[in-house]
Formats: sequence, C-alpha cells, structure tokens
Amino acid sequence: MNDDRIKQIQNFLEPDEAAIIFDDNNRFYFTGMRSSAGTVLITKDAAYLLIDFRYYEKAKKTVKSAEVILCEKLYRQLTALLQKHGIKTVLCETDCVTVAEFNGITKGLADFKISDSGKLSEKIGNLRSIKTQPEIESIKKAQALTDKTFDYILNKITAGVTEKEVMLDMEFFMRRLGSEGVSFDFIVVSGKNSSLPHGVPGDKVIEKGDFVTMDFGAVVNGYRSDMTRTVAVGYVTDKQRSVYETVLAAQSMALNALKPGAKCREVDKIARDFIANAGFGNCFGHGLGHSVGLEIHENPACNTRDETLLQPGMIMTVEPGIYIENEFGVRIEDLAVITADGCENLTEGPKELIIL
Repeated sequence: MNDDRIKQIQNFLEPDEAAIIFDDNNRFYFTGMRSSAGTVLITKDAAYLLIDFRYYEKAKKTVKSAEVILCEKLYRQLTALLQKHGIKTVLCETDCVTVAEFNGITKGLADFKISDSGKLSEKIGNLRSIKTQPEIESIKKAQALTDKTFDYILNKITAGVTEKEVMLDMEFFMRRLGSEGVSFDFIVVSGKNSSLPHGVPGDKVIEKGDFVTMDFGAVVNGYRSDMTRTVAVGYVTDKQRSVYETVLAAQSMALNALKPGAKCREVDKIARDFIANAGFGNCFGHGLGHSVGLEIHENPACNTRDETLLQPGMIMTVEPGIYIENEFGVRIEDLAVITADGCENLTEGPKELIIL
C-alpha cells in the first residue's frame, strides 16, 4: 500500500523534481511507521527515509517502501541524494511548514530551487482524502469503540457529577477498550456551557434541566473517529426539545444528500438553510462537517466555501449545531463514508432525544 502511494508521487514528479516530506502524519502515510522525527525524500525513481538513531533499527525492519538511511547531517545527506538523481527543484509541504522552517530548508538546500507552489501539499491532500478499504476498516473500528463509549457513559451521567469527571470516565473507558489514544481533547459541556461549540470540560456540576454535549473519538491503527451527542438530564423545556429536533432534522437532510458528485458547499447549504428557516441562522457558526483520517480535521470540508465534489472513499462528519448564547447548545455528529451511490453511516449511537 505504501509502495503504491509513493508511486503516485513519483508519477506526479517531473524528472528533475523531488519531494521532501517532514510532516509526521504524511511520513506515516508513505512509510507505515510512526515516529516523532524523520524525512522522506521521493524522486522520480527512488524513495528514502532519513531517520535518526532512535528509530533507525525499527525502521530497517518495518519500512519496505523506501530505503532507510541513518540521519546524521540531514541537509548534507539530502544534498548528496539530490545531486545523485539530477534534481533541480525541490517540492515541500507548504501547508504544514512555518516560514522559519521553509527558510531553513531554503538555506540548507541552497544549491536547489525550493518550490513554494503548494502543488505537493495539494497532491498529498487529494491522495489522503480518498481512503482505501484498510483505512476505512480502521476508522470503522475506531468508531465502534466510540459508540461503545457513548453507551457506557449514558449510565454514568447524572445530576451532581462534573463535566471533567464525565470526560475522564469516557477517556479511561475508551482506552481500556483498546483505543490507542483519543482523537482530540474530548469536549464535555453542560448547561450554559453547551452553547460553546469547543468548550473545555471544567468543574461545573451537571444539573437537572441541563443539556450535556459530548464530542469524542477513538484511534485505531493511527486512524481517528469523531462523534457528538447531546443528551438531557432530568427534563427539557419546550424550547430545548424544539432546538434538538431542528438539529436532528437538519442532520438527517444532510446525510441524505451525501453522495458522489455532491458539492461540499451545497450539502452544507441544505442543513444551514433549514436551520436558518427555523429562526436560528445566527446560531450555527461553523461548517457542517469535515473529513477525518490520520488527523481529526482533513480535507475536504462541508462548509460555505468548499467546492469539492464528493467521491467514493471520502470520510465525512455531519455535525450541524445550534448554539444560543448564555442558554444552551445542541450538536449531533455522525461519521459517514461516501459509497458508489450514497453514503454509509458508520455511527450507530442513538440520536433520538435522550433524557437521563
């Protein structure tokens, strides 16, 4: 699989071009090995992984898609390899290097033209946006752990516990299930805090009448899941119920619109217009969803700007929300893979309003 990915980059390169990859997730994508450091160099006819002593032994045993080289003097070694292959132009990941890092590359490889065109990042992004079946299976397994965590925590949420206690309980349970970690810092917010889309769990005590919004995900084989559910404790008001049903209906409409050829921006518009027509247009200030993979936020994204046409193999979240300042918020999020004729929802957790 990693050989095929490197071949895609080689076919994309001109004979006198090379690609240099520093990003941890991209390096894993092309080599199959996790490490906190290392550099991948791809030319038209070769691929190398330069990696330091900490990972060198493991890399020699596990990396089959590239020649493994012990990294001692990075830019000196890169220069020698580039000269060996007659390289004139070096492409780098312009979307994930800082200005200082780019300047460092330019200085370290002064004998070559360092391209800032962004075409390498675009190519890698396009490759990563279409998941292979093994990638999809890893995400399905991660989502299954996430669903089990939701089932578990429903029996633990009650008036009197804090947001932070719920968050920690979810994380420990998920890790005990076998998750390699967490997709991101879990969001558990309640009451007025639930109007904060990315609120941080704190010492607030959950009370009767609160909505509790939980945004969480697991990791399997490096691939992530993402799920949000909002539940109520004790009782709900008519307004809370109405807002919840509006969000749920908007999500259902958007899920039905996920299919090959659908434009991301237009799928977002379906949910956004429905929420606006219900009178909450100013209360849905984020995109409808995003792709998920080795990172929790990948491209494409269903928002008001993205013109990408959905394709089979893309994994998308669908997460409309309504957030009423200083009152409460509701978000419902599922994870779906685009199929040949629609989408497969990977999330099994119930979505009808749950009052605990």
